[in-house]
Amino acid sequence: LINQDLPRQWKRTAETCEKIADFIKENQDCYYVVTHGNGPQIGNILLRSEYSSNHLHKIPLDVCGADSQGALGYMLAQLSNSLQVRGLGIHTAEIITQVIVDAEDPAFQNPSKFIGPPLTKEEASRLMNETPDYCAKFYKNADNPENHELSSSSASSGNTQAPLEIWRRVVPSPVPKGIVEIDMIEACYLSGNIPISVGGGGIPVVKVMPEQNEDSETYECNYGISYNRRVTEDNKPAAIFKGVEGVVDKDLASSLLARMLMERAQKRAQNLEVELVILTNVDAVKINYQQPNEKSLSELTLKETSELYESGMFPDGSMGPKIKAMIDFLEFGGKRSYIT
Repeated sequence: LINQDLPRQWKRTAETCEKIADFIKENQDCYYVVTHGNGPQIGNILLRSEYSSNHLHKIPLDVCGADSQGALGYMLAQLSNSLQVRGLGIHTAEIITQVIVDAEDPAFQNPSKFIGPPLTKEEASRLMNETPDYCAKFYKNADNPENHELSSSSASSGNTQAPLEIWRRVVPSPVPKGIVEIDMIEACYLSGNIPISVGGGGIPVVKVMPEQNEDSETYECNYGISYNRRVTEDNKPAAIFKGVEGVVDKDLASSLLARMLMERAQKRAQNLEVELVILTNVDAVKINYQQPNEKSLSELTLKETSELYESGMFPDGSMGPKIKAMIDFLEFGGKRSYIT
């Protein structure tokens, strides 16, 4: 879940970029778009903000997401280095991405997205009692309680009895509906370069509807900022957005991005065979996870995947969004999808 220091995080990222670069070199006739998560990092940014609140202003969750996109995009830009030493003149471009969500999404009333470091049940209970807007839920049982799965404070508590419950903070996770920067992402990959986009699922934003006046309209955004313009008969509402506090699921956002790019390619009569690859730290998708009858799945049809998903076999907080992302992608016309 967490790399314990920044150098280790950079090294892990570099190792990943090396593997991606090897794949790209062997498959140079393809377009590539890279996305990434931010669950641990955005939680850490939020924690730093809360811990320093007696000295500095707090940072809202959408701004934490923007911070993480910049930092993680910077790390993943090492992919350019890996490509250059392989003789490939391909560059990466880190695109800070806003993802449109519905302001009335019920997810805002039911936090479910895990972020931040792992906690013991006791730590989670204490934080929820101390902080009114803090919410945490059970994440999983520790695979190895003596491993580095828990934060340093958890490990030092001496609570290593198995099975040890891991809890994590949860925040609202609205469903992604659109991508503001889709034009830039498309232009980047069509140029032969690699956009790094929808990082952490993208910054959640909602479209602002105008307040009508006699001959003008006003768009009210965050922090008392507003935009005004004169109204004409053929005016359509302007594309004005404002951030909301939440974390969009990275897999659902990546699936949406793939579908939007496929749709755009179809409109310009370009027939693309698109694949969605979701990289994880597990060796396979599993059902009955951490149960005596746990089973790894190596290959499934869309029908089989949908049936398992609808049966509730994949929880929302773990493999569920990845499976839903695959289903949405394949139903739209994607060629194939991998979780590996």
